[in-house]
Amino acid sequence: MEHILLKISIMLVPALLAVTMHEVAHGFIADKLGDPTARLLGRLTLNPVKHLDPIGTIALLVFGFGWARPVPVNANNLRRAQKDMIWVSLAGPSANLMLALFCALLLRVVVYIAAAIPEGSQLLPMIEPVGLMAAFGLYINVILCLFNLLPIPPLDGGRVLMGILPESQSQLLRRIEPFGMLLIVFLIFGTSIWSSAFGPAVHSVVAMMAGSHMDVVEQTMRLLFYQ
Repeated sequence: MEHILLKISIMLVPALLAVTMHEVAHGFIADKLGDPTARLLGRLTLNPVKHLDPIGTIALLVFGFGWARPVPVNANNLRRAQKDMIWVSLAGPSANLMLALFCALLLRVVVYIAAAIPEGSQLLPMIEPVGLMAAFGLYINVILCLFNLLPIPPLDGGRVLMGILPESQSQLLRRIEPFGMLLIVFLIFGTSIWSSAFGPAVHSVVAMMAGSHMDVVEQTMRLLFYQ
């Protein structure tokens, strides 16, 4: 039980921040482009309670990826509905990318400070959890960024694709959208795409951002998911 509580204490804040910032970014850009729906519903807030999906949060903590309640966007309010939805859709993954970069920087700072602290100092037990949170934050934000960019509606990448394609092909994607999540579940659990393509892509991006501190990220993930 103590080990489980330790894991949750490390994962909870980065996970909630990742999904909350993702949804707020969607609503914020939509508001700037003419659709105030999210703002009027009180969804432009960093209060995670306003955004949590219970199943998505549990999945995030158990499997390392999950989701929040989507921020509502009324495309009819946007000034240029089809083109503006591209920017609204890209806002969420962009927020996760920015958070990933911040976590990578924070990880470097924590490792530098930890190396300068004398062994046995009482400061080490205080700073080590910050490093673990930064490492997990880097991992979870890269996953959310890349996962949401998959070109399958209703994921953000699918909506971007609908905004880029000609109207006839965009309409075809809209017909697929109601079955999009089933397709995604099949691709993840029914094929090898996660292990053969998506997983290695996530690892490569995390490694690029973590640099020489990738070993800290790998140790953190082993602690959280394999012990």
